[in-house]
Order: sequence, then C-alpha cells, then structure tokens
Amino acid sequence: PTSPGIPIGNYQNCHHIASGLVAEVYQSKTVALKVITETHNVEPHNPAREVKILSSLAHPRIITLTETFKDDEGRLVLVFPFIPLTLAKVIGVGAVPEEVTKNCFRDLFSALVYLHANGIIHRDIKPSNLLLASKTGPAYLSDFGTTWHPKFSSTDEPPDHKVLEVGTTCYRAPETLFGNRAYDTSLDMWAAGTMLVECLRKPPSTLFESRETSEDGNQLGLILSIFKTIGTPTEEIWPEAKNFSTPPFKWYQEFPGKSWEELLPDASEEARDLVKKLVCFESGKRATAAEVCITLATKERLLTMTFQSRRWRMSI
Repeated sequence: PTSPGIPIGNYQNCHHIASGLVAEVYQSKTVALKVITETHNVEPHNPAREVKILSSLAHPRIITLTETFKDDEGRLVLVFPFIPLTLAKVIGVGAVPEEVTKNCFRDLFSALVYLHANGIIHRDIKPSNLLLASKTGPAYLSDFGTTWHPKFSSTDEPPDHKVLEVGTTCYRAPETLFGNRAYDTSLDMWAAGTMLVECLRKPPSTLFESRETSEDGNQLGLILSIFKTIGTPTEEIWPEAKNFSTPPFKWYQEFPGKSWEELLPDASEEARDLVKKLVCFESGKRATAAEVCITLATKERLLTMTFQSRRWRMSI
C-alpha cells in the first residue's frame, strides 16, 4: 500500500486486509495482526480459548501464534507471521494446477493428523483458512477461532453437546444440519473432501450451494443442495442419523443424486476414490486424516519407484 497505515500497539503502518464476525486482520510488514473487535464471546467464537489452543500447538503446517497483547482500546490482538496467499485466492483465478492441489492437501491432512490425534476438531476447514507461502505452497492451516479442544472447550461444550453452528456455508458437514451434537473429528474430513472437489474441478466450483450463514433458509438450502448432488440418504446409507434429534428421513423429496464420474469428469480414478471416502454421510465410514496420509505417501513412493525403474531401464 502507498498510503500510511495505522499503529496497533508497537506495530506501525498496519493495513486492513480482512474482516470477520468477531475480528479484523491487519498486515504490518512480515506480520499479521488479528484484532478482536467483538467484546463479548459469540459462541463458538472464544478468543481467549483460541489463544490457549494455538499456544498448545506445535506443527510445521499449522500457523504459529507469536505474540498477544492489548491495544490502546483494550482489544485483544493476536500476532502471526504474514502469509500472503490463501487457497481461496488460488481457486479464484482459475483451474488449480495438480501440483498445487497435491501440495495443499498433503499439508492440510498432515495438520489434521496432528490435531485429530489430540482430539481437536478445527470446525472451519475451508479454502480461505489454508494459507500458502507461495503459489505452490507450503500450506498452513489457520483460524482456530471456533476450534473444539477436549480440555479447553469441555466446560462450555461437553463432548456430547457441542455447538451446531460451526463450519462455513457449503463446507458444513451434514450431521450438524440434523442436530448431532456428538460429532467428532470426521467433521473436518467432510469439509476437506468438499474442498478437494472444488480444486479438482476445471474450472473450480463448489460441490454444494449455500447462502451465507446469516441469511434465512441457509441450512435448508444447503441440505437440498447436498441431497440433489449426492442423493437423498436412506437409513441404510446413513444409519447413525436414526439417532439424531432431527433425522433426515421421510422429510424431503427423494433425489437420486449424481455419480462421481459426472461430478468430477476431469479427475483421476484415484482422486475420485479419495473424495468418495471423505464426502459420505456416515461419519464413521469417512477416511481419517491418518489413513489419507498413508494412502498419499504410498502413492508417492510407487510413483518414485516407477520413475526410478524407468530411468534405470533407459540407462541400460
């Protein structure tokens, strides 16, 4: 920016770059400052809990909280390294290169393995929360403002009575739309799967349609979009939903859904197979982050071995 910015604490020339429900983000040279503008907690947003969670994390693909302080107005400020790009911005300029997709999701699933192993649910996996140091990565998972932690969240949100209003628009998992407050880490895997579909499509487009969370009818619109896209679930397809406070059966018109070949015509069979394991109604059948990482690592080893074998045959 050519114009001078504002001071925030000891940081000068801070320029506004983003706004959210409870915070505004500024850039000052090599750091990003998240200024909490909402003085009262808007559940599941809890800045104090966010600081506790971030301070407890240590993973190379998760954004690092470097400092916190109160500004002149008494507002809490969280300081992070400034990372210039997001996956959302990459998606916004056209088809996502295969290398970028591989790098981003390898890093995302690596971060989720770490979080899920510690019982932590991010609850807002979406392209704008995956930061990229360059156009090809590495990627860093950010924004832990609504994250559920088994220690820091259990008082306000017991494991079997979590907040339902989590996730953003078309990335929300279906179990939260039908009253399942006992959801687990598989919530993040559904969102990651819908993100993957968006990157595999040429040009990129979201798998489901949804209005903004603040708009009336946003949940019903998302439900209908999910059902029209991948089919209306039955009790056989989604048995756990029989115990939800609002079961999805016999409430809506039945839609047959589309095949993954139709939904992802440009994707490889391996990519479609991974998406099928992530975007499925029954949360217990979704692939875990650890399983996905093992699959990706195995594929990389096979590709490396094939390449080395071909190079060896050419040399002789």
